[in-house]
Order: sequence, then structure tokens, then C-alpha cells
Amino acid sequence: MSKPINYYSFTKAQWSQFYPAKTESVPLTKKSLKRVKAFNDEISLKDVRDVYIPLVNLIKLRTQSFNRWQATRAEFLKQPPRKIPFIIGISGSVAVGKSTTARLLELLLSYFLKDQKIQLITTDGFLYPTAELKRRGLMERKGFPESYDMARLIYFLDKVKDGQKDVKAPVYSHDVYDVIPNRYDIIDRPDILLIEGINTLQLPSNQQIYVSDYTDFSIYIDADPKLIESWYLDRFKKLMDTAFLNPSNYYYEYAIGDRKKAIQMAKKVWRDIDLPNLNDNILPTRSRANMIIHKGENHMIDELLLRKY
Repeated sequence: MSKPINYYSFTKAQWSQFYPAKTESVPLTKKSLKRVKAFNDEISLKDVRDVYIPLVNLIKLRTQSFNRWQATRAEFLKQPPRKIPFIIGISGSVAVGKSTTARLLELLLSYFLKDQKIQLITTDGFLYPTAELKRRGLMERKGFPESYDMARLIYFLDKVKDGQKDVKAPVYSHDVYDVIPNRYDIIDRPDILLIEGINTLQLPSNQQIYVSDYTDFSIYIDADPKLIESWYLDRFKKLMDTAFLNPSNYYYEYAIGDRKKAIQMAKKVWRDIDLPNLNDNILPTRSRANMIIHKGENHMIDELLLRKY
């Protein structure tokens, strides 16, 4: 891993010492952990203890500091205090384990901060619908910055940060590979909002506001691209034998067709779409994150980097 400057670097063993977690303090079993992790991802109860519980306690300290500052600022401006959500952005390549990290943090934060409301969304819902992507000639650029309705995402985040009630986030289905019409997740004045997606650290085209301008803590999940490719292809092969066999699934025809051709198609998608997007648009944003979680073989976390300033 080529280390970006301005970060403290810790091994997993070093990081675990900042908030040692006892076995009984982990609100998970191996069985429940399987329900949290994304398909084909790997995570252990030891990682929960050594990595995520210290991280949750760091986030707890950050939220306390954030809330004190909001109260101080309101007092300075002679305004009534109000609830402002603390937003955590989670970014990284496709197939690197962002969803697992997001869901695990949602569960752990809900457990350790029982008096606070925790919600989670993904930025997938802010992709343009397939019909619109086809109209714009962007189906081969799906996942690239121009395939997202970034103005809508920024507007959504602005309303959430403003403390408005019942803010709607569009929902994306990986089964049909499209945004679901008239279906929304409702974000209602959470204490902490987790937002997961490849573009949470990117600057929208033709705009001067980053998504990360609305986030108060950001995490980038990092790994060698060759490893990510292997995880991506392994996941695709396993989905061919499971979810893709549903006739309503976007990839159903591949699942029941020539397997060799299907895998060649997946390799082409990685080579022509996902890898260029990683190199050109995702990886360059890594150094904007507050924390970088680096993975090695088998999704095992081997290094954590925390921004100094």
C-alpha cells in the first residue's frame, strides 16, 4: 500500500489497544455476523473486537465533540440549539466490502449508543434510472460520476443536515439493476446517518460542493486492485449459483446460459468499467478520508490509517 501523507498508521494489533474490547462486550455471534456481512465478504468476531469496537468508540468521541460545537455555535449566534445529524461517509471500490462495514457500524452504533437514532442509506439510489442512462448513452459508464444524479444527492444531504423531517432517499435494487420507482427510504432526523457508496468523497461535475462537505467523518475501504478483482469475480461466480437464478434478476440469462461466456462478460465489466472507475475517480479520493481501512488477502484488515490534521 502506498501510504498517503498526513496519516497515522497502525497495525490491527496496535489499533486494538486503543479501546480493548472484552468478548462479552461484542453484541454479535458468528451466526448474526453472517447476516451483517455482504455476500462473499469475510469478517470475524476478532475483527469486530480489534477494529470496529475501537472505531465505534472513536466515532462516539467525535459525535460528542460535534454536538458540543453545535451548541457553542448556536450560543454564539444567539440561535436556539437544534439537532444536527452527524453524517459518516463510507467509500471505496465495488466489491471491497463497503456494505459490510456500513451495516456492521450501523449495528454496533445502535448497540453502544442506545439513546441515539442511527440510520443507513447507500448512494446507489441516486443513480439515474436505467431508462435515463440509456437515453444519455451512459449504460457503459454506470457507476462513473456522470451516472449519478449528484444534484439530487446534494439536495438530499442538505435537507438531512438541516434537520428536516421525513427526507426521502430513492431505493436501488441489485436484483433488477435499477432504481425502484416510487420507493424510498425515509430519513427522519437521525443522530447519526451512515451513507455508503463509491462516490461519497467525490466532487460532483459542474458543482462546487463535495458530498463529503456534508459528512463529519469519512472512511475509505482500501485494497490492492488485483485482490478486489478476484473478490469481484468470486462474488459473481457465487451469485450465478444463487441470486442470479431468480428469473426476475437482471443477470438471469447469464446464470442459465453459457457459464464461460458469463464469466468473460464479468471480466470485461471489471476491465472496462470498474477498474478504470477505481483508478480515475475513486482511488484519487482516498486521501480525503478521515480513516483508511486497508485489507489484504481474504478481506483481512491489516492496516488502519487515521488522518492527523
